[in-house]
Amino acid sequence: MPEQAITTRRSFMQALAGTTGVAWAASATVVGSVLVPSQLRADTPAQRASTAFNLRRAAAIADRSAPLVRSATNGDEARYPNRMGNFSKGLPHNSVGEVDSAAYNSLLTALTTGLPEDFENISMGSTVRLVDPQAGLAFDLEGIDSHQFAQVPAPALASAQRADEAVECYWMALLRDVNFSDYGTNSDALEAAAELSRLTDFRGPKVGGYVTPNTLFRGFTTGDTVGPYVSQFLLQPFAYGALAVEQRFNTYLPLGLGGSDYLTDFTGWLAARNGNPLGEHNRMDPTPRFVRNGRDLAAYVHVDVLFQAYFNACLWLIDNQAPLNAGNPYNNSRTQTGFGTFGAPHFASLLAEVATRALKAVWYQKWFVHRALRPEEYGGLVHFTASNVNGYPLHPDVLSSRALVKTLAANASYFLPQAFPEGCPQHPSYGAGHATVAGACVTILKAFFDEEYRIPEPVVPSSDGLSLVAYAGNDSSQIKVGGELNKLAANIGVGRNHAGVHWRSDYQESLLLGEAVAISILRDQKGCYNEPLAGLTFTKFDGNTITI
Repeated sequence: MPEQAITTRRSFMQALAGTTGVAWAASATVVGSVLVPSQLRADTPAQRASTAFNLRRAAAIADRSAPLVRSATNGDEARYPNRMGNFSKGLPHNSVGEVDSAAYNSLLTALTTGLPEDFENISMGSTVRLVDPQAGLAFDLEGIDSHQFAQVPAPALASAQRADEAVECYWMALLRDVNFSDYGTNSDALEAAAELSRLTDFRGPKVGGYVTPNTLFRGFTTGDTVGPYVSQFLLQPFAYGALAVEQRFNTYLPLGLGGSDYLTDFTGWLAARNGNPLGEHNRMDPTPRFVRNGRDLAAYVHVDVLFQAYFNACLWLIDNQAPLNAGNPYNNSRTQTGFGTFGAPHFASLLAEVATRALKAVWYQKWFVHRALRPEEYGGLVHFTASNVNGYPLHPDVLSSRALVKTLAANASYFLPQAFPEGCPQHPSYGAGHATVAGACVTILKAFFDEEYRIPEPVVPSSDGLSLVAYAGNDSSQIKVGGELNKLAANIGVGRNHAGVHWRSDYQESLLLGEAVAISILRDQKGCYNEPLAGLTFTKFDGNTITI
């Protein structure tokens, strides 16, 4: 974040709370409770008001005491004067897609001052607007402040890690129409796994040091490589009250059957770069289908309400009477059951509550810290370098990849094929909004439901996506709530990678950020209940357990 903006915000925080701003790393573990009165009983309205005030104050003091850290960038913005390593979509660009320096500086000015009028004076390339940078400056009244979280630096432009993530994105684009269940037999999928295994710094899941068809394009958490690629929570039917829901989704036609990939030619790519896309639209499959491949996932995450998948999972868990977390105070009550606290309405509504706070935290990271470039932008650097038009400092892993050779053969260019006509959205890549919300919402569900509950009768989609069939894998007994929630977060986060709009590190690190946001909210709320709460124990994404 620009130093002036840090100073301005810290000055305001000092005036408001009598202290400098502090930061809390997304990987930190928070346990215990805030300092609260010894009991919540209040005999008079005045006592109740005083207790409420003390609870808020105690929570604020506890949040303020979080460890001090400072967000760090990968250094690309300072390293390259032409800003080639940073997000600039929507600003004006030259004939090879390099951003206009004055326009980029107008963005930096707004991010530095934080003044609404400076955001209105950003120099734009066309009429498509930037997505809500000022959300990164919003305060909240629950949980640790958005500026107290930190993410590790995004991979640098010239790094092997960034190149290897790009190779994965190219393979994802090439395999969009291949069903996940066919990865073990499809020749391109097998070649993708082999190439990813050979890369210098590829950080996806492996078995014995190798990417396999069963780990290809999967997430990094416990449960991600157990059972089918798609989480049961994206397949199993559930109910919105009296409305029965079969999870067949509107998706896009595949290549060869009327469907398209986008931004694979210079004209379309540069138009999108300047915030002036050509006005194309995805060609919809007239038949809704169960999710079976990368294009289906991309269609889902193109238009979903960000906490939607986790709300649906919550409804499935409630409808199927999944056991609650062992720490739920009503598990052993003789006379009561939970409702507004520790019951279904509490669980469901808290998902939206953590989602909005997760977005504020990640929007600060996006705009005020990292400003990381999107795969679509990196694909332009690849195209011009591989075509000998310009030379950019890209690691040879991407330039020498088989994925790039196949992309050229399919599209007559090296641009990264996009699943959406407009390409990526008008905000930086790192962190990822979908993945941060995923991390927050899945953490809430793991805190309230029994992670070890086995999912009965797991299913997979048929090859045409029109029906569900029983899953016949020998690991079906290991398909449990905790693992399938982790997998759901990966399906949504990595689904954006299948679309070509995010990187693997965006998904992974943002899952941790969302988890940290949810933990801070659970921690704040712990002291507000009248019920005796020994603690809610669950497994974090890194495999360690935590008790709130």
